[in-house]
Amino acid sequence: MHVASLHLHPLKSCAQLDVGTLDITARGPAGDRRWLVVDADDRFVTARQRAEMVGIHALPVEDGLWLDARGHPPVHVPLPAPDAPRRRVTIWRDEVNAADAGAAAADWLTRYLGTPARLVHMDAAAHRAVDPDFGRPGDEVAFADAYPLMVISQAALDALNARLPSPVPMARFRPNIVVGGSLAHAEDGWTRVRIGEVEFEAVKPCTRCVFTTVDPATMTRDPDGEPLRTLATYRRAPPGARVSGVTFGMNLVPRSAGTVRRGDPVVPLR
Repeated sequence: MHVASLHLHPLKSCAQLDVGTLDITARGPAGDRRWLVVDADDRFVTARQRAEMVGIHALPVEDGLWLDARGHPPVHVPLPAPDAPRRRVTIWRDEVNAADAGAAAADWLTRYLGTPARLVHMDAAAHRAVDPDFGRPGDEVAFADAYPLMVISQAALDALNARLPSPVPMARFRPNIVVGGSLAHAEDGWTRVRIGEVEFEAVKPCTRCVFTTVDPATMTRDPDGEPLRTLATYRRAPPGARVSGVTFGMNLVPRSAGTVRRGDPVVPLR
């Protein structure tokens, strides 16, 4: 097994970047989901509610972030200064004391979404714990839904596409790491895995939601609810399992630091 592709999501729910390496930190890949859009009530906004968010391209640079989208001029967003205003933002059931990214980013997002919005950044002063039912004390995550990374086998997508009337790309599922050379859903059986030079704990299958029905090319939802509808026919967790719902992919927590590269070997440890 090997790393087939690597993906970074600088701004939660927006377009992914295909990359050759990921520098792994305790919170996940450096630069992954460190930025978040919030509404006027400081609650997180995602493509679950606003499918057009997948049309925003966020490019990280040394001093901040560039935001770009069709029909809107790009804007540079500097990294918030250490003394920047902070906002108590809500993501799922968590509250995070994040740094506000300023008026220019807020104006750009408000124009794009057509509703008041602001951009916040998870800096070193912001903290968010991993669900203690699946992590260890001290485990942290950025603005990903719940865990620092997510991995999917390419064979799992191939098996899904064989069941669908029209195939879907891996971008529907927003993994950080795609594994080639394995059986479909090999990741279901992992508890610990070494990818390149980094060791990870496989803590929980990834529960899927309506976001998988958003086509990143058209920024619209599939009218038939695919691929979630088909996944529900064969990937629903059985009664009594530690997780519920439809699963596809595996959540990982890093147990060491280092760099993962495209082509690296993937070795289950136990």
